[in-house]
Amino acid sequence: MTIRTIIEIPDPILKQVSSPVEKFDDDLKTLVADMFETMYDAPGIGLAAIQVGMPLRLLVIDLQPEDEDAEPEVCTAHGGHEHSHQPLRKEPRVFINPEVFDASEELSTYSEGCLSVPEIYADVERPARIRARWQDIDGKTHEADIDGMLATCLQHEMDHLEGIVFLDRVSRLKRQMAIKKLEKLRKAA
Repeated sequence: MTIRTIIEIPDPILKQVSSPVEKFDDDLKTLVADMFETMYDAPGIGLAAIQVGMPLRLLVIDLQPEDEDAEPEVCTAHGGHEHSHQPLRKEPRVFINPEVFDASEELSTYSEGCLSVPEIYADVERPARIRARWQDIDGKTHEADIDGMLATCLQHEMDHLEGIVFLDRVSRLKRQMAIKKLEKLRKAA
């Protein structure tokens, strides 16, 4: 497994629309393993293939259920919510060629962040519940009703497949403020 470089805004690669995965082979399994390794190292809870330079309709998510005895750490992927980053990761999920074909009218708002927009968070409103269809690493099709943080994270990562980052979903003023803050952080580093 290899930790890959995470592409950050304003790299134009992030605006690219990803292509469907057609081959469910060893190369795909290697890419998925690398993506999990990269995401855990960051640390984050979701990563789309385009964020590591591969324009494929593939994303990985692990919400990493909290261990009550662990020291909480602020999650840097979505939301600044407290999550513990313990070696035990119970729910790694792979979504290949995902699609949402039903979304609730009810919306929920989460403070989202992104590994491609480090240290920046903004409230984003999305459907609270979705029905999704996707393939797993072996090409088997799955379908499920999804809500809560997983629904938000899945929609966020699926945006990447369309060349959209979460800042594209906030007001122009908030986006400009976030980009200025990111530029300041980069200069300080």
